[in-house]
Order: sequence, then structure tokens, then C-alpha cells
Amino acid sequence: MTETGQTDYPHGFTNELIYYQFMEATGAEIVVRCLAEEGVEFVFGYPGGAVLTIYDEIFKQDKFKHVLVRHEQAAVHAADAYARSTGRVGVALVTSGPGVTNAVTGIATAYMDSVPIVVVTGQVPTPAIGMDAFQEVDTVGITRPCVKHNFLVKDVKDLAATMKKAFFIASTGRPGPVVVDVPKDITFQTTDFAYPASIEMRSYNPVVKGHSGQMKRAVQMLLEAKRPMIYAGGGVVLGNASEQLIELTRLLGFPVTNTLMGLGGHPATDKQNLGMLGMHGTYEANMAMQYCDVVLAVGARFDDRVIGNPEHYASEPRNIIQIDVDPSSISKRVRVDVPIVGDVKSVLTDMLALLKQAKEKPDAVAQNAWWTQIELWRAKNCLKYTQQGSIIKPQYVVEKLWEVTKGEAFVTSDVGQHQMWAAQYYKFDKPRRWINSGGLGTMGVGLPYAMGVQLAHPDAQVACITGEASIQMCIQELSTCKQYGIPIKVVTLNNRYMGMVRQWQQFFYEGRYAESYMESLPDFVKLAEAYGHVGMQIDKPEDVEGALKEAFSPALKDRLVFMDFLTDQTENVFPMVEGGKGLSQMILEEP
Repeated sequence: MTETGQTDYPHGFTNELIYYQFMEATGAEIVVRCLAEEGVEFVFGYPGGAVLTIYDEIFKQDKFKHVLVRHEQAAVHAADAYARSTGRVGVALVTSGPGVTNAVTGIATAYMDSVPIVVVTGQVPTPAIGMDAFQEVDTVGITRPCVKHNFLVKDVKDLAATMKKAFFIASTGRPGPVVVDVPKDITFQTTDFAYPASIEMRSYNPVVKGHSGQMKRAVQMLLEAKRPMIYAGGGVVLGNASEQLIELTRLLGFPVTNTLMGLGGHPATDKQNLGMLGMHGTYEANMAMQYCDVVLAVGARFDDRVIGNPEHYASEPRNIIQIDVDPSSISKRVRVDVPIVGDVKSVLTDMLALLKQAKEKPDAVAQNAWWTQIELWRAKNCLKYTQQGSIIKPQYVVEKLWEVTKGEAFVTSDVGQHQMWAAQYYKFDKPRRWINSGGLGTMGVGLPYAMGVQLAHPDAQVACITGEASIQMCIQELSTCKQYGIPIKVVTLNNRYMGMVRQWQQFFYEGRYAESYMESLPDFVKLAEAYGHVGMQIDKPEDVEGALKEAFSPALKDRLVFMDFLTDQTENVFPMVEGGKGLSQMILEEP
């Protein structure tokens, strides 16, 4: 029999469900049908012995597409980026043993940034578990510290409900990765199949609505603030609360800053936006964050790369309001005066209603004085650089990329100096356009991230900003891009160093550049061409804009273009807050 129904998911995604009842459905069939029921569009994976039965069922269906990567780490990264750029759950499928261990870096990356993915892993047959069988690892044990939840399916009758739970847990509350470990014998066993219409879990009931009393306290505190600051993090993007944040800042007239993960949650080109804060944040954002008297933290967690030394941050008196769906994130590093647990979109919506009803307005005189001070900090123009001479400045490449793409591109990055320059100089005005590894800082994510984004948004411009060291960590995925015709544009800021390592060695290790020089780089142009793509090397500033325009031209719209920009080897990222220092203790230029 069949029945139809509808279930509402967070982030505004509604999925039509069809519930099938089959006699003698195998575990492999159940996995595939569950993915189809969830409206999965792509599964990123790599086959192996423990999951071949599942792959056989994938071969027989046409509800979703499978993307064959060249390394399991890339499968999870691509699923991660698909989720970040769409708000839907990303899906990866890997085999047991090394398939799982290869995937762990991708799982940990998604976990640190609260990204909703479901990773289905193969496992040795149930009787062989714990017997040191071929390609056996304790998947549940290995992944436990870096997942939101994981399951080992021991009975085929539990498989459908477990898959439903996995998608529910991954996408609700604070999102995160969920692993479903499926032993091989379970994929052969049969049972009646019915996909649950809904799931209730007594031990898991995330709070959505904020506490009304706490919201009223927060609104009153904001209205009484003399030097307010709105501090917005990745939770704004993940919670689809960008519109509410913009409305709030415009209603109050307060300054706003974004974390690395929150870029695009509030338009970067808006006058009220002070830019990114933190270790490589702007002078005006860091100073305003340090010397404000009221902070409204929205979907942000005061981590070490944002506020630096918590003792230094606490040296200035202020009241802190923190909105977060995860209660464990509140008051984790700093003392919070008004905690509000709830979905950021829901809480901001309710707070906006309270503000509109309030008769009191922010103190205009105090606000004018505060903005006058902020403009003095802003006048330092801390991101100023000079492009002159015959050497390409990396900042110049990013600025030209922003101009050529009109700020509309999806931009992925790897980790290092190029990541910070991308965050500083590509002005993101929309959420879900900036895809990078913030929490774990995973080198190698840029290329598979770009694959996941491009497949999710086939008509969009997708650029991967990377470095010559990071790109080599998952460079084999150029083969995947060739197989599926994924036309991303790779922008390599090649300074022939592991740039951020070299910068720290210059500043803090007396110039001892231990193992930071990339002495045996490949010819990236020839390498790209060997994979069947277009390669370019650019070594003159006057050729930067032309190369980018050519790469994004209609003639190369359907081709992957690998641009190797030879940039200044001595350029450093500024501003910079040294580890252990406070926000107001920035290095603004070369010492």
C-alpha cells in the first residue's frame, strides 16, 4: 500500500513524503528508499565491500544522484558544502574501515561549524564486530567526539526509524553531523518497510521559542544602551535569520559585526556593518566590541578567535545578551547577563515585535556620540594596502574577484592567509555565499566545498580561493570535477609558502621558517590541463582582472578554470591579534 503525507522541516523546507509498505525489503533497499523519502538530491560517496549492496540499490533507482569522489574526506566536505549553501541536509556514503577513518576529518569539520549532514557508513557483518575483521574499525567509538549523534544499526527492523531519526537530529536544534553505521549483514536482511511520518524522541526536544521574560529584559537593556554592539555569528546564517537581523539593526540604528562564520548574515556593504571581528577583524569592529556597554550576541559563542583573551575582554564592564539554540554555548567562555535559549529566527522575530511596541527609543544623543567614536576608529582604514610595482598583492586578487563577480558569487576557501584575505576583501551581502572551515580550520576543504556548492547551484558562479599548500590536500577531486563537468573557478593565491605558518614564524619564532616553504610545487597549469581543465598562470598585476574576466566569461562558463596567481611572498594578514592578547591589542601593520 502507499500513503502520502507532508512533514515540515526547519529552515522553511517542506518535503512531500510517500510511505511505502513492502514485504521482504532488504536493508540496502531501505537505506536507499529512506534517502529518497527525505528528498535527498545528491549522495557523495565512494564504494567498498561493506556498502556494495547499498550501491547496487542506488544503481537501480533514479530518485537522487550519486557523485563519486576520489577520497572519502572529499565526500563529506562536498555534502557539508551542499548543506551550508542550501540549508538542507547533506548526505555522504562511505565503506567500513579506512572509508570511515578517511571521512572523520570531514565529519569533525561539519561538527565544529554546526552543519547538518548524515553520513551512512558501512560496517563488517554483525557477528564479526569486535573480532578484528578485515576493514573493521569502531565507527561509533571513533566518531563519538565529533558528531551530534551516531547509531549502530543491529536489527534491520530498526533501520528506517533510525534513518528518520538521523535526519531529524541533524537538522533541528543546533545542527550537526549524524552517523548511521550499517553492518553488511543488515543490508542483506529483509523486513517490512514503512518510513515513519514523524519521530518523537523523549531525550531530544530542542527549544525553539525564547523565554518571554528574558526577551523583555533584553529589549529593555538594548533600549537603555549608550554604546551598543550587535555581534552576529554563524547561527544567523544556519538559522535563516538574516532578514530579522537586518530589520533589527535598521530599527535600532546600532552597529553590527560578523564573525568569520557569520559573514553574509548582515550585508558587508551596509554602513552599519563594521566588518568581521576577531583575530583578523577590523580595527573598528574589535574596538567597538571591546568598549561597548551592551552586547547582543546572536548565534555566536565568544570563541578564542573572536574575543581573544577572555580576561582582557572582561576588563571592560558591559552587559551581555546571548541568543543561542544550544544552551551549552551560553556563558561557556564569558559571563552572560541575559541568556535566551531558542531558535535565533524565532527569538529575533519576537524581539522585533517587542521593540516595535515599546514607547521608549534608544538615546539619540548617546548613539550619535558612539557613532562618532566608531567613525574615528574606522578612519584608520585598517585594511588599506598598496598595489604597486610588478608583484601581485593577494588582497588585490580578491578585490578584483569581488568586482568581476559583482559580489554575487559563492566563494569557498581553504584555510590560511588566503582565507582571511577572502573574508576581509570579498564583501558578502547575502547569507550562505561564504563557505569555509571556521571551527576546525581544515586545509583541503576548498575544492570539495566548491563541488558541493556548484552541484547545488548549477547556474551560479562558484569560486574557490585557495593556497598552493591547501589545494594539494584534496587536489585529486579535479578528477571528480572532470567526470561530472563541474565548472568551478579555482583562484590560487600562490606565495610559495604555507603562508599563515610563515607569518607566525616571522612574528613569534624569530624568522625560523621550519618546514613552511613549498620547495617542490607542481606546475599547476599543466596539472589542471592533465585533468582536462583550463589552466592559467598570472604573475603580473595588470593581468589579474583580465584573467578573472576570461575565467568567468561565457566562453569558459562550462569549464573548470584553475588560475595560479603568483603573489607577494612577504605579504602578511593585518590586523592581527596575537594569541593570548585582547581585542584592543591589535597589530595593525608590519612591526
